[in-house]
Amino acid sequence: MKPEIIFKKVDASSFDEMLDLIKQLNPSKESEVLKQRLEQMLESNAYQCFGLFLKGSLKGLIGCWAFTKLYSGKQLELDNVIIDAKIQSKGYGKAFFNFIEDWALKNDYEAIGLNTYIENSRSHKFYFNQGLKILGFHFQKTLKKC
Repeated sequence: MKPEIIFKKVDASSFDEMLDLIKQLNPSKESEVLKQRLEQMLESNAYQCFGLFLKGSLKGLIGCWAFTKLYSGKQLELDNVIIDAKIQSKGYGKAFFNFIEDWALKNDYEAIGLNTYIENSRSHKFYFNQGLKILGFHFQKTLKKC
């Protein structure tokens, strides 16, 4: 039997647990850089973060940016979709994604979008299974060394 899953918004009070999960997705980034960026994100009115909790412990994150795009309307852009490596492939990601999709529908979003790393083929399969489609390419030019 699976432990009870709780989904809820997370804030700076869960900062250290959030950073531990974010480091799993971004192992090559310096912890201090990730900390500074997360602090900036949490201060933004356009950003909110949801957590997946098992037995009171944060085991998953989905960051969400809210904006409107010409091609999609009001969109929830998912950022840093993370399930703790110890519990992946056990249905928690699907349950978390369903929660976010229901939340977006209840809050009048017209679309959900996200970026995923090219080398993260496991995530590609997961997102296809959740009904997402590839619409194009994300281009980026790094202006400063991060």
